[in-house]
Amino acid sequence: MSAKLPFSAWLGLGGNLDDPMASMARALRSLDARGDTRVISVSPVYRTPPWGKTDQAWFRNACAEIQTTLEPLALIETCLEIERTLKRVRLERWGPRIIDIDILAMQDEAGRAVVIDETSLILPHPRIQERAFVLVPLNDIAPDLHIAGKSVAEWTTDCEQSGIEKARTNAGWWLEQL
Repeated sequence: MSAKLPFSAWLGLGGNLDDPMASMARALRSLDARGDTRVISVSPVYRTPPWGKTDQAWFRNACAEIQTTLEPLALIETCLEIERTLKRVRLERWGPRIIDIDILAMQDEAGRAVVIDETSLILPHPRIQERAFVLVPLNDIAPDLHIAGKSVAEWTTDCEQSGIEKARTNAGWWLEQL
């Protein structure tokens, strides 16, 4: 695939059970192997404290930019299917997980933000501004992306980042994980 695909999307990936880096790598490779999607860039991996439900293991988080022909609702269903394939079990909100894939933002071919408010998907993601575990890795790959009136770089500067540290610095980590 050499031509630009009609949608750009930014994904947040994370997990805190088993080997989250391996799960995130498998998810990214699954997306990249599809004929309708390709991975454009991937952030380093960060070790982050739990958010929402704090009595659990720390997470590994990363973000990725993809290009895809999938419409937003088809993309979220694809991400959920990859989670199921990787044995994601949803027991409690914000609870421990082997993998989580969120669509953070999407743009059409002209660079216009895709805005959607459906039961299965809200774009841009409604809590990006509050979540350093998303903003810090997203800032590595898309500092100029505008969400809710500010750039990711601006949101990152304004967000509390205590405890967040790089776990893997190279962006090619997802190709190295087995």
